[in-house]
Formats: sequence, C-alpha cells, structure tokens
Amino acid sequence: MKINSLSLAVLALTAAPAMAGEIYVIAHPALEITVDAVRDVFVGEKQFQSGVKLAAIDNLSGQKEFLDKVMKLDNVRYGNIWTKKSFRDGLNAPPSRGSDAEVLAFVRANVGAVGYVTTPPAGVKTIGKF
Repeated sequence: MKINSLSLAVLALTAAPAMAGEIYVIAHPALEITVDAVRDVFVGEKQFQSGVKLAAIDNLSGQKEFLDKVMKLDNVRYGNIWTKKSFRDGLNAPPSRGSDAEVLAFVRANVGAVGYVTTPPAGVKTIGKF
C-alpha cells in the first residue's frame, strides 16, 4: 500500500505544474491572425483567413487550461458545440495531439495551423499568452 501511495504522490507532484501552467496560443509564422479570432477558429465559425484554409489543432496535454482560459468553456460544452456542428454543418472537431512537441510540429508544417502549447514555443508565431 505504501508503494502505491508514494507512487500516486509522486505522480500528482509531477503532473501539477502542467495543470496550472500558462497557455500559449500559436500559429504558423506566415499566418496573420489575431487572438480575438481564435475562439471562432476552434468552434468552426472561422475557416479561412486571407484566402488560407485554417486548421485548428487541440493539444490533449493543455486542453483543459485552453478551454478554461481562452475559450471560456468546459470540455462538455466544447464537445456539444462540435456535435451540433458535425450534424448541422458537416464539420469535424479539430484533431488532437498528445503533446506540445506534436502540436508544434503540426503548426510548423501547415500554413493555416492554429494551436496551443503549455511551454514557451519556438519556430512559430505566438499570438497570445494566457
């Protein structure tokens, strides 16, 4: 029992910084987009910017903080928005990646990409810090 309790305590301590950190909203360096447009991009209301097809990407490691701080939504409400969008407009929710590194790689490789990470990013445009 002590080993399990100790393991849980170590896990909780190592996970705590990621849960309480900052969120950096990022975009491909060539994309001109404002932080005010981010909410519309992530709920499928804004699909193009200056003739470029936008591609939002969710980050599972920071999604709760992003939804709380940037979108002002909880996970259930966000899911409900996309369920309705899927049936009504035939749109799919943004794909998800499991880490900052995966999101950064996606954003760097796609001109219309918009995402978020929990660590200070490099090689992309930071459009907001929350």
